[in-house]
Amino acid sequence: MKRIWLESYPPGVPPEVDTRACPSLKHLLERSCVRFENRTAFISMGSGLTYHELDRLSRAFGAYLRGALGLRRGDRVAIMLPNVLQYPVALFGALRAGLVVVNVNPLYTASELEHQLADSGATAIVVLENFAHTVERALPRTPVRHVIVTQLGDLFPPARRWLVNLAVKYVKRMVPSWSIPGATGWRDALALGAEQGLPEINLGPDDIAFLQYTGGTTGRPKGAMLTHGNMVANAEQTAAWIGPVLKEGEETVVTALPLYHVFALTANLLVFVRLGGTNVLITNPRDLPRFVAALRKHRFTAITGVNTLFNALLDAPGFDAVCAASRGVLKVAVAGGMAVSRAVAERWQQATGVPLIEGYGLTEASPIVCANPIDAREFSGKIGVPVPSTEVALFNERGDAVEIGGTGEICVRGPQVMRGYWNAPEETARTFLPEGWLRTGDIGRMDGRGFVEFTERRKDVIVVSGFKAYPTEIEDVAMLHPGVKDAGAVGVPDGHSGEAVALFVVRRDPALTADVVLAHCAKHLTGYKLPRRIEFRDALPKSPIGKTLRRRLKEEATPARG
Repeated sequence: MKRIWLESYPPGVPPEVDTRACPSLKHLLERSCVRFENRTAFISMGSGLTYHELDRLSRAFGAYLRGALGLRRGDRVAIMLPNVLQYPVALFGALRAGLVVVNVNPLYTASELEHQLADSGATAIVVLENFAHTVERALPRTPVRHVIVTQLGDLFPPARRWLVNLAVKYVKRMVPSWSIPGATGWRDALALGAEQGLPEINLGPDDIAFLQYTGGTTGRPKGAMLTHGNMVANAEQTAAWIGPVLKEGEETVVTALPLYHVFALTANLLVFVRLGGTNVLITNPRDLPRFVAALRKHRFTAITGVNTLFNALLDAPGFDAVCAASRGVLKVAVAGGMAVSRAVAERWQQATGVPLIEGYGLTEASPIVCANPIDAREFSGKIGVPVPSTEVALFNERGDAVEIGGTGEICVRGPQVMRGYWNAPEETARTFLPEGWLRTGDIGRMDGRGFVEFTERRKDVIVVSGFKAYPTEIEDVAMLHPGVKDAGAVGVPDGHSGEAVALFVVRRDPALTADVVLAHCAKHLTGYKLPRRIEFRDALPKSPIGKTLRRRLKEEATPARG
């Protein structure tokens, strides 16, 4: 196929990258730990780890997993941690030991956790003590034999470690009671591992690095098998894309999205370790005062997030001072994980002087597929062009390629595409077209310059009397009204049109009425796209990274009346 997008590449970005230059994530880490040993790799709540310390601690943890626990190459280790210093240590320790990482959302219920642990076959889990009670409830019905429990301050300097752990447990009472016989403390595990040493383990591109479970907004989550080659390729692709702007050994990125999610895992952790950058970890981005305080403290050059995160920051008291301080320092702000509202993008650029660079990806592609040029001067409203060594094509429901400008399912082919779903061969077969094309389930179009525009998730499209209405378009229009803080659109059953649009709104202006919202929408949308019902909410249901859970809204929606 003709790769028309290459003519839209910024200067200095190659059409292809050498995705096999580094055989595994183990090699990627060890190379950076040598090159940048004295540079700070991660900062959390004011305490940091250098690359040298990351090397030493992750080696000790890997040795504990292999030596003390007797785990063998290919065994699965679950990591149930928020953005704390222990996360990168546990992650790289497991990978260096030749194990497969299963990232787990710490906010899972016991039943959700049980499913993921049982499905993955994980035999060990690392968990923050705050969530150990959930592990206790799920444990009896899983194959997990080893539990390593850590406290929030376990990698802080001694005096601060003691104070933080005491405050979390006894002052703030953030640790529900739990009892897991035989559980090992984090610091004990590191001490045992340091005594044993980690044997050299040769890993290659075809070894599985992650069972990365999809979000599960519809049905049960599935584990995407992401190999070392997939993840290294995507890190190299992204590094090549941002290379003209961000420099090795000089950058600091704010990591507020959870590292257990594939977007932050690759775009923040892996890419910035590859670049020798510093990750400022935000443990709880919902605590906006502390989040803003952290932004004031650090001179960051990059930040990633999703639409809801950027919107929340713009509304947060004190963020204007952050914007003033970051002028001339902040180089790039990257948005992904969900569609970006033009209203949010324009407010962000006005406040910071830096545009939101939107990208596109999915768990099954490690995840980055497309990105806007890193030197863009304004928000484009599109999800960009395919990154190096990546092909994108659009196919119709019959599996035929769609002409340029036409609408179809976005499909991707490249070295970052997963091997398949864990223990789900039939689901894997349904996800791939002939010749290796991964079906994303997303609808879009490509223009003559190779820029892809995301239209909607295929399953979210609302069909009104045979006409297709796209929730993202409707939400974007609603968000243009100054009185609207957030919006979610779904289809509800309708006796006359089959489906009708229901719009859920979070007010910025308490006086806002449904009639005003409807009149605003009518200025921008044709009749069948207009909401038949408008319902106000204090908040919309969100995934861990801030995506609106439309499935939940559909369950809550009152059916439209004819």
